[in-house]
Amino acid sequence: MTVEKTMSIAEVLELDRQTAPIMMSYGMHCMGCPMAMMESLEMACAGHGADADALVKELNDYFAQKAAK
Repeated sequence: MTVEKTMSIAEVLELDRQTAPIMMSYGMHCMGCPMAMMESLEMACAGHGADADALVKELNDYFAQKAAK
């Protein structure tokens, strides 16, 4: 599984709810808001002043570590 900037917050959370703390560390404290269903990671990062590339890398690192276990 590879996370991309075009994916919504909801899509990532559906893959693994444990990704919430990672996204929250980038200022995305609105996991349950309606925009989370439609807004891409890139759009959410732009709205929160966060680096989308860094978030995607951290999420993909998380999934890679999980898969290695």
